[in-house]
Amino acid sequence: MISITVEEYNGERRKLEVPVDMGLSLMEVLKAYEYDIQATCGGMALCATCHIEVLEGADKLPESNDSELATLDTLPDVDINSRLSCQLRPDDHMDGLVIRIKALQDS
Repeated sequence: MISITVEEYNGERRKLEVPVDMGLSLMEVLKAYEYDIQATCGGMALCATCHIEVLEGADKLPESNDSELATLDTLPDVDINSRLSCQLRPDDHMDGLVIRIKALQDS
């Protein structure tokens, strides 16, 4: 298990315990914690409804693939810390990651 923190829009932070041995994407973990992520495309990096901003620990993440970059490029509020949570598989290197769910903020 690792800890990933989600910063809520009121500034409060919620620490999530995340399993690394189940093969889940970060999007699936967030949905399991009942965050209202639509995941319209089912995790195929096509819809960006799982857009997150990495506040701390971006250097711990693997590089974005071409599909993720193409989808992020369609968003008006993308920045260097933007990722699609469907494309991230939690592993031991991500312990301590801090994110904000942009897709919910933009709704």
